[in-house]
Amino acid sequence: MFKKVVVGGTFNRLHKGHQVIIDSAFRIGESVVIGLTSDEFAARFRAINTYPYSKRERQLKEYIKKLKEKLGDDKSYQIIKIEDSYGIATIDPDIDCIVVSEETLLRAEEINAIRFKKGLNKINILVIPIVLADDRKPISGERIERGKIDKYGRILKK
Repeated sequence: MFKKVVVGGTFNRLHKGHQVIIDSAFRIGESVVIGLTSDEFAARFRAINTYPYSKRERQLKEYIKKLKEKLGDDKSYQIIKIEDSYGIATIDPDIDCIVVSEETLLRAEEINAIRFKKGLNKINILVIPIVLADDRKPISGERIERGKIDKYGRILKK
């Protein structure tokens, strides 16, 4: 069990892949911090239409409420707005673990390099395999938006 676990992302069209990452953070952490990208930051690197921050935050809170009921716990968590790829992960000395997907592993390694330069402890990195849809391709917000799959990775018939 880790004291303080951090995850970060845009969490647009909250899907099964996002849920696996969030679930993992809640299972291994005493407290969880979710860095949610601001609208401005998300617009700089997302090709798909991004929901407003307020909607993405509301979706996260609704999902976490159900998750906490399922797990039967009252762990503390907070959602914070982030304006860059690192959020608080490079400055908070209490963070001891980050949960990432395979595609964001390099970012976690960058975070540890920055922490080292600042004299902070290295954080543990839990890498979650990319969650595949029924067609064995990665679940993504872009594929959901295009109507290829639903948020659980089920193929949508046209």
